[in-house]
Amino acid sequence: MKTVYDFTVKDRKGNDVSLSDYKGKLLLIVNTATGCGFTPHYEPLEAMYRDLRDKDFEILDFPCNQFANQAPGDEEEIHNFCTLKFGADFPQFKKINVNGEDADPLFAFLATEKPFEGFGKGLKNKALNKFADMNNKAFGDKAYIKWNFTKFLVDREGKVIARFEPTVDMKDVRKAVEEAL
Repeated sequence: MKTVYDFTVKDRKGNDVSLSDYKGKLLLIVNTATGCGFTPHYEPLEAMYRDLRDKDFEILDFPCNQFANQAPGDEEEIHNFCTLKFGADFPQFKKINVNGEDADPLFAFLATEKPFEGFGKGLKNKALNKFADMNNKAFGDKAYIKWNFTKFLVDREGKVIARFEPTVDMKDVRKAVEEAL
């Protein structure tokens, strides 16, 4: 059975990183953007990382510019923004595509393991769903991720155990992480 440990990604400098380097750790893998309405998620993500990394917990940050061009900078600009504005200290990787023919294989795998189930109820969530559908129309059946700050929780064996859309309260994400630890 395939796990996240079967994938190799690029760090923000372009070097190969085997995700098998994270074996035995609980992972939260996130596609991010610096100019998104969900960008403030960096703050609770960093707090969670700071509080829990000593318990073999890692957050892996993958910037993506496929959602309304909300991550236009290069890797260095994105990194500087995240560290200066939010103190983000968790590993940040090369900017990737999460949808379409050029989707990073890791995100295609994650989304296949835990498919999109909706943004939830409420007017705001319905509006995001409509906007996401319009944005992702170009990707057809390869629209794996609906929006920035989609998070995947991966257990210590490399299996995807949960998916959190950006509309999920970060307190609920943290609770799931703490329970999985």
